[in-house]
Amino acid sequence: QVQLVESGGGLVQAGDSLRLSCAASGRTFSSYAMGWFRQTPGKEREFAAAIGWDGSSKYYADSVKGRFTISRDDAKNTMYLQMNSLKPEDTAVYYCAAVREASPWSTPHLVGEYDYWGQGTQVTVSS
Repeated sequence: QVQLVESGGGLVQAGDSLRLSCAASGRTFSSYAMGWFRQTPGKEREFAAAIGWDGSSKYYADSVKGRFTISRDDAKNTMYLQMNSLKPEDTAVYYCAAVREASPWSTPHLVGEYDYWGQGTQVTVSS
């Protein structure tokens, strides 16, 4: 079992930055691909970013590419999402997710590919 806990959400203005954190516990973090998803009421959970357990393989949704940066610190069992130039349309509950992967380069981007999920953290961007 892997437990994931997100933090760092909040209320910011358009153009501001936020850094989300996802703390993992329960298993060896280093062999897991990690991802960030987001969801607004009435909509499906959508992919934002993923990182392989090599730490270098990264994949972003077009909507966040160039503004968000995903990273991980295996020594701290923590993953991050640096969000810059935030827009009102970035408002959502952000979830981190994890899945054990054989390949260090794997960056899953579908909800069904992940086995473990956090409880979510709210990000609200005002215009």
